[in-house]
Amino acid sequence: MDPLSRCEEFDLNLSSGRVHATRSGGQGPLVVCFPGLSANLRSFDFIGDALAKEGFHVVTVDPRGRGRSEPTPPGTYGWPAHAADVAEVADRLGADSMHLVGWSMGAYVAMQLASMKPHLLDKVVLIDACGTTGESANALIRTVIERLGVIYPSLHQYLQLIKQMGTIVPWDPLWERYFAYELEPVEGGVRARTSRGAVTEDFEYGTSHDPRRLWPALSMPVLLVRAARPLLPGGPFIVGADDRDAFAQSVPEAKVVEVDANHYGVVTHPRTAKAIQGFLESEIPGGGR
Repeated sequence: MDPLSRCEEFDLNLSSGRVHATRSGGQGPLVVCFPGLSANLRSFDFIGDALAKEGFHVVTVDPRGRGRSEPTPPGTYGWPAHAADVAEVADRLGADSMHLVGWSMGAYVAMQLASMKPHLLDKVVLIDACGTTGESANALIRTVIERLGVIYPSLHQYLQLIKQMGTIVPWDPLWERYFAYELEPVEGGVRARTSRGAVTEDFEYGTSHDPRRLWPALSMPVLLVRAARPLLPGGPFIVGADDRDAFAQSVPEAKVVEVDANHYGVVTHPRTAKAIQGFLESEIPGGGR
C-alpha cells in the first residue's frame, strides 16, 4: 500500500505563510520530519511509514516554497526562518516538545532550532548533514536546482532526466512518487511546483553560514546518520569523514551511525529507519524518552 494513502494531508497557516503537511501513526510521541533543500515531504515516505507503524505521531512538512507549501517573498527564507516554522507547527499541533528528524538542509534547520528553542526538542536526528559542504558538492547541488522552473514534456521524460544524473541510487519507487508529487501540469508539459527562488535563497544562506557554529546548541540526545557512499562514485560526500569525527567529538550527546548508501539512498535504506526507530525508542538516562 502507498504510505501516503494512510496519511492525513492538511495545511497550516503559519505566521510566515501556508505550509502543507501530512500526519500518520498513533498516539505516541510527536516526530516532525523536515526535508532537504529542494525536497518535499514525500522524501520521508519510507522513514515516516516505519515510525508510524511503531505508534509515533509522525508529521512531515513541505518547507515553504517546496512541494505544496506556499512560496513566500524573497528575504523570508534561511535556516532561522524555517526553524521558526517548525516551532510554530509544533505549537499548532498542541505539542510542548517533539523529536525532530531533518534530512540534508532539514538537519541544519534542526540544529538551528536547537539554538533557538532547545526546550522544544526531546531528540534530534540529523540525516547526512552536520558541517559544511565543499565546492564539488555545491556544484552538484546547483545542477539539481537547475531543474526547477523548467517545463518538461512529461513526467516520464522528467524521471528519465533525473535518473541520468546518477545521484539517486538505488532507484526506489519512492522517488517516482516524490517527483510526481512535485510536478504540476502546465502548458507544454509539466513543471516542478517548488520555487527556484526559495531554493536558491536557502542554498546561498547555507554557503554563507557555517553550521558548525550550531553544534554547541545540541544539548539533547542527537543521532547523526551518515551516508557512507559519495554522491557519485569517486565524488564528494555531504558529510566528510573529518566533519563526522569532529562532530562526534564536539557533541557529547551525539551517536553516529553509518549507512551503506549515498545522500539520496540513505532515506530509503532499512538501516536508516531501524537506527532512527531504535534511537527514538531508547530511554534517556534519568527517565523518559
